[in-house]
Amino acid sequence: MRWKCTVAYDGTQFEGWQSQPSGNTIQDFIENRLRVLFNRRVPIHGSGRTDSGVHARGQVFHFDGDWAHGSEALLKALRTGYPDAIQVYRAEVVDDDFHARFSAVGKRYVYQFLEGHADPFLTRWHWSTGNRRLDVDRMNAGAAYLTGKYDFSAFTANPRDNREDDPVKDLRVLRVESEGPRVRLVAEADGFLFRMVRSLAGCLFDVGTGKLEPEAVAEIRDSRTRTNVVQTAPPEGLFLDEVWY
Repeated sequence: MRWKCTVAYDGTQFEGWQSQPSGNTIQDFIENRLRVLFNRRVPIHGSGRTDSGVHARGQVFHFDGDWAHGSEALLKALRTGYPDAIQVYRAEVVDDDFHARFSAVGKRYVYQFLEGHADPFLTRWHWSTGNRRLDVDRMNAGAAYLTGKYDFSAFTANPRDNREDDPVKDLRVLRVESEGPRVRLVAEADGFLFRMVRSLAGCLFDVGTGKLEPEAVAEIRDSRTRTNVVQTAPPEGLFLDEVWY
């Protein structure tokens, strides 16, 4: 039986999604729990990797395992044995050809800024801007140059000769919203390159603070070359929000 599961996590204390020798990753904790349930190693396959410190509301993974007690019982069993920062909230049987990564047709990420000096209970989920203020209109003007199907090589941390993924992505939505001091960047695409959303967030942050002109975003995009002009936003503001199939 192939199982599709959805998990949410606060990534602050973890070393990302993908298994590491330290054992302190989301994948490691889930696989350890599955080992207990199935009395054997059960590898899981995620929709994608999130970096150390990055969060998720809708990360999807799949695994293969025969379970005779139904999906509700499996979900109940999967909801125990983790740190409080990990919560599996959906489990369902899917066709054997389903793959959490390769069957995905799109993803949505959200990046959260907070203008000013965030209190300690918010800093783990936002990029606190300190004394800098963000001009949302300028940020949306810059985002307009990135919405569409482009080569996003200038916005990935992977060099061109060390990349598995096609750098051309269809960025269907890239918008900036604000409510009081909270500013959200929403990005939806058919796929994302390594650290692409954090790079988009860092670039638009510089547009919002006046360091870059909105028109400069088009020049960076067309260069297809990563330089230090594009900063990588810190991980704590980033959430994998939803994966579509």
